[in-house]
Amino acid sequence: MKLTRMNLPNKLTMLRIGLVPVFMVFFSINKAWCQWTALVIFVAASVTDLLDGRIARARHLVTDFGKFMDPIADKLLVMSALVELVAQLRMPAWVCIVMLAREFMVSGFRLVASAKGKVIAAGIWGKLKTVSQMIFIPMAIVLFPMKELHHDFHNIWRVLTHIIMYISAALTIWSGFLYIWNNREYLSDM
Repeated sequence: MKLTRMNLPNKLTMLRIGLVPVFMVFFSINKAWCQWTALVIFVAASVTDLLDGRIARARHLVTDFGKFMDPIADKLLVMSALVELVAQLRMPAWVCIVMLAREFMVSGFRLVASAKGKVIAAGIWGKLKTVSQMIFIPMAIVLFPMKELHHDFHNIWRVLTHIIMYISAALTIWSGFLYIWNNREYLSDM
């Protein structure tokens, strides 16, 4: 599918994918201005996720390509941020592993369903999981440049960030379980 022939929601999805390496370049540099730039890029990419779905539904532009690529674009953005958060010691590795494991499991499950002719769109719990991650990640990004601010404020922000991280981890586990449970008929060959 040529980019010029794509509908607007699919172009937004592809834009989100294109922003991932740009985000990662800035996010991997431990300078306050780079972290703020990474934050702006991450938020902009996250907004494209919100917009592409709304536009697709409002204009009846939902496509199998969009159903397939939108979750991949989300995963690329979120997974790259999670891995870098672990590398920068802003997140425990085990939480990242839980989140990545869920994404690999669901992606594999989607492939099984796809082989049987079914495209499974994300459910509400998966969307809540994604939203919680897209709130947690900017909060964690902001932790680095906020170190220069008042110590008490930084500590409160760090605690709130960890609370959101654990809520996101719980939603990750729950949404993964529900995704597989609600679509277990595709595992009938096992």
